[in-house]
Amino acid sequence: MKTLSLDLRERILAAYDAEQGSREEIGRRFRVSTGMVKKLLQQRRKRGDIRPQHHRSGRKPKLLESHRQGLQQLIHQKPDITLTEMRSALALACTLPAIHYVLVKMGLTYKKRLSMRVSRTAPTLPGPARSGSADRPASIPPGLFSSTSPRPRRT
Repeated sequence: MKTLSLDLRERILAAYDAEQGSREEIGRRFRVSTGMVKKLLQQRRKRGDIRPQHHRSGRKPKLLESHRQGLQQLIHQKPDITLTEMRSALALACTLPAIHYVLVKMGLTYKKRLSMRVSRTAPTLPGPARSGSADRPASIPPGLFSSTSPRPRRT
């Protein structure tokens, strides 16, 4: 639902003040609900202002700017700190995903990356590994796919 413009709010209240009808009739005339007319009257009586209150809507964040600064300091001091450790160090009363989302918004990723590219020439294992159990022979004979012998063709 769209927010009513300030001009429309003023016209609704002016019509009510001029006693041009009941709340229901004014609501029908300006194509708003009776509840909206009532809300505008209450808002004017309580606050003295009829402007929309956008800043009051939505869920309030649990992690404030001070918490964000604390998170940044913790990560700077200990880059491999876990989310659980962060939560307990700052005595936060929130979930671990909430901390994760704040870190993402701050541009800090939690994923660990290698500091340099993986070498394609160095072996990843110290030696060839055997498949299967120790008492069974390997399903692929050794040397079948070595660089010196051609690959077998499928028939």
